Amino acid sequence: MPAPLLDALRGIVGPAHVLTGADCAPYVLDGRTPEVVAVPGTKEEVAAILLAAAEANTPVVPWGGGTKMGIGAPPPRLGVVLMLKRMNRLLEHEPGDLTATVETGITLSALQGELGKRGQWLSLDPAHADKATLGGVLSSNAAGPRRHLYGSCRDLLIGVTVITAAGATVKGGGKVVKNVAGYDLPKLFIGAFGTLGVIVEATVKLRPRPDADRLVIARFARLKEAGAAARAVMASDLLPSALDLLDGEALRALGQGSGDGAALLMGVDGIPEQVEWQCAEVERLLRPQALVDARVLDGDERDATWRARSGLGHGAFPDTAAVMRWTVLPAQVADVMEQGAAAAQRARRPASRPRRGLGGPRRGGSGGGRARGGGVRRCRGRGRGAERMADARARRGRSGPHRIRAARREGGGARVGRSGPFAPHHAADQVAARSERPFESRALRGRNLGHGSRDSDGAPRRALDPPRP
Repeated sequence: MPAPLLDALRGIVGPAHVLTGADCAPYVLDGRTPEVVAVPGTKEEVAAILLAAAEANTPVVPWGGGTKMGIGAPPPRLGVVLMLKRMNRLLEHEPGDLTATVETGITLSALQGELGKRGQWLSLDPAHADKATLGGVLSSNAAGPRRHLYGSCRDLLIGVTVITAAGATVKGGGKVVKNVAGYDLPKLFIGAFGTLGVIVEATVKLRPRPDADRLVIARFARLKEAGAAARAVMASDLLPSALDLLDGEALRALGQGSGDGAALLMGVDGIPEQVEWQCAEVERLLRPQALVDARVLDGDERDATWRARSGLGHGAFPDTAAVMRWTVLPAQVADVMEQGAAAAQRARRPASRPRRGLGGPRRGGSGGGRARGGGVRRCRGRGRGAERMADARARRGRSGPHRIRAARREGGGARVGRSGPFAPHHAADQVAARSERPFESRALRGRNLGHGSRDSDGAPRRALDPPRP
């Protein structure tokens, strides 16, 4: 860390709010220790820190609660960690307008506590609400099961204040719900992970707290039956606030079973009469769908189950190798979960172990799917067999672009529609290569499908295309 930059940071936020050496241990990321941690208290201090770091050519990593810092590749250099925990004030709350403006270092649980004093709440329920900050939730576009009814961050953010890497302050949106003037700039920063700037203030839409809130756990003997039940619920008159599909391993991790079967988790909230009707209606609706039993949870038991569900990705196994997120159509959620469990099971099984069905005792993955959005998270435990999985995928027949890419690699790297090798990947090298190459037609003909092939009878194309009846 350059000494002038360290002195500048101490002058901006004070020596007590600049951490170095062993004090940076809580902010180690994938074995990389930050050079310095700065903890600003105002947006002006954030702007000054970013400007000083830019002048010293030192990278800055914004840090909220740290719950999403493991996503993606780690930065090659962890220069200045910008910790925003001091910026945790509720700046403005208009209960009549159902809006609130807050500093983004506040945690979700603290914000919900302040809003709850006026009977309102922010309809976001990401995992680790006691640690996750509002800025981190917006930057990672995190959302919990209730997005099924209430939407995600994009639907709740109406105004934002961002500090860019050059220290400039950018404001977008407003403080009213119906604001249609200009570009919808706030949505640009959602899911950007701090790469476009540091979100320091946000104005969000609120909702009144529901009078009643229940969680229905509907159990089924098989995952496909639970998937069919989820489709039946979505096609009915029911209005669940959350709808999650869990397999047997996920239920075991929740403490709701021994690892067999599947379940549909359905959240219901609103006025008491409506909630009671929906709880009774879901059981009546799912009886023809091979429902085994249904439980209705309330109070602390309901909250504990939702908290366990939110942390299911990393808590299903003692040693988690990977947490994957797939986006599929709602009708395909159950099938994709079964395929993911089978793939993880094959990866865990030694070569001499005979195959077992999905209901066997050595299932290799657990997962839960949100039926409406089609997002499926699959947690895979560490185990051997990754090379066998790759070999199996290579041996399986592939269709369409997969086979064409495989043929290109085997043929020396010819590009479809152009005879000859691949053009360089770098943009500057591509320009140089094109200037030296004579003009060629890019028509899709059989003679251009294979490297160096000059057959006009379409033999390469027939070798790749499936036979026609």
